[in-house]
Amino acid sequence: MKKIIHKLRKRPEAERRHILNLLMIIVVIIMLALWVFSLSISFSNKDAKIKMQQDLKPFTVLKDNIVGGYNSVSDKNSNQ
Repeated sequence: MKKIIHKLRKRPEAERRHILNLLMIIVVIIMLALWVFSLSISFSNKDAKIKMQQDLKPFTVLKDNIVGGYNSVSDKNSNQ
């Protein structure tokens, strides 16, 4: 490992940045692949689906309240 670091230090800065960017892209792709893999396992679990539906209920209520408020304001404006 020390030899690799020593060789990298001898290279020009632009080349080192290019290597860094390439390594970061590879790491991000690996992380995204792991994330997608773990999501597919989570979504295939029946208990997780039920829990997700229960967790989304407050957002459904919030959406209904916002839509209802918008409709009531629109009805008042159209009647004037």
